[in-house]
Amino acid sequence: MFDHWLDTAQLFGYAAFFLGVASFLQKNDIRFKLYMAAECVAYVVHFTLLGNPAAGASSLVSMTRSLVSIYSKSLWIALIFVAINIGLGFKLATVWWNWIPLIASCVGTLALFLLEGIQMRMVMLLGTALWIVNNVLSGSIGGTALEVVIAITNSYTIYKMRVKAREAAPLPSSNPALPAQES
Repeated sequence: MFDHWLDTAQLFGYAAFFLGVASFLQKNDIRFKLYMAAECVAYVVHFTLLGNPAAGASSLVSMTRSLVSIYSKSLWIALIFVAINIGLGFKLATVWWNWIPLIASCVGTLALFLLEGIQMRMVMLLGTALWIVNNVLSGSIGGTALEVVIAITNSYTIYKMRVKAREAAPLPSSNPALPAQES
């Protein structure tokens, strides 16, 4: 499965690895989406060279949706990207697991368009789990490593964002005459 560690396809997977890790280290949503778009470009080439056109096409759609989501939070645009992924599945999926990256892309689309901050990253974590399965089944060395590290990095970033949010939240009132605030 992992026979060619340094062939051209795997090199693009390694490039996606570095861009993806950089993406999920970002606490700023716009920088997060820009790095993610760059990661997707590397993934398009990577999966195309690996012979998984469904994953390559899904990555191309993901790149476009990452960029569009910077400028729009429209549910309708999100649904258009979901419909494109479903259409790609019917056109390109040749085995059941070819649907996995398309489902991951749909999950990511909904997260990027409808959520932000910690919630967006939590839903993206689900998409990451789906990409791990796809990458193992595709024989993607860099992609598998990327998604495992992204899962760890994203979890760490979520943790740090939660800590920062807790520190910024007002403390409950110790004055019995004032109602306590919920956090």
